[in-house]
Amino acid sequence: MPTILLVEDEAVIARAVEFALRGEGFDTLHCLTGGDALRLARTQLFELAILDVGLPDIGGFALCRELRRVRDLPVIFLTARDAEADRVLGLEIGADDYIAKPFSPRELVARVRAVLRRSNPPVAAPGFDHDAEGHRVSFRGRTLSLTRYEYGLLAALLQRPGAILSRAQLMDRVWGGESDSSDRTIDTHIKTLRAKLREIDPQADPIRTQRGLGYSLQVD
Repeated sequence: MPTILLVEDEAVIARAVEFALRGEGFDTLHCLTGGDALRLARTQLFELAILDVGLPDIGGFALCRELRRVRDLPVIFLTARDAEADRVLGLEIGADDYIAKPFSPRELVARVRAVLRRSNPPVAAPGFDHDAEGHRVSFRGRTLSLTRYEYGLLAALLQRPGAILSRAQLMDRVWGGESDSSDRTIDTHIKTLRAKLREIDPQADPIRTQRGLGYSLQVD
């Protein structure tokens, strides 16, 4: 699921939002200040940011501009101010949505889903056919003979073609709580996956290594 950046200095509100998002399967990382959020954004990729307008160090509007210097990130603003001028300003700088406090966490989750749908239209991975119910993947019309972990890794990448999944994310989704697995285990299974894909198409290299970040599945 997409990773959400939550920047909110009110602990009670932050806990409620985190609980609602994680209950729907979203990975959520919380920062108390804009400075912490900017430092985190240098090393972590997010699909959406939820920003409080009234942060203690840097305003949410300014934080939005700074985050978007790095990449075009969908943003939902949270604010205690419901003035029309504030809503207009937030939308003019590119906010995807604007929610006034107090709000329902369930409504916020619904708005997150709506923004993500608008921002991330379905993307296909050329050459692949994924039968999720049968736990089978075909490439260039031929069914791949995959181990449990090879299938898990490829299925995770196929769920979000083009998105970079970190080793930690892949570890959590495929290995769960197994303690004897490591980053090297993931790299080894990715290597065998690539070999099986090249058996079908020697020129194929759809699994891309994103140095220092993780892996992604080519979509072009």
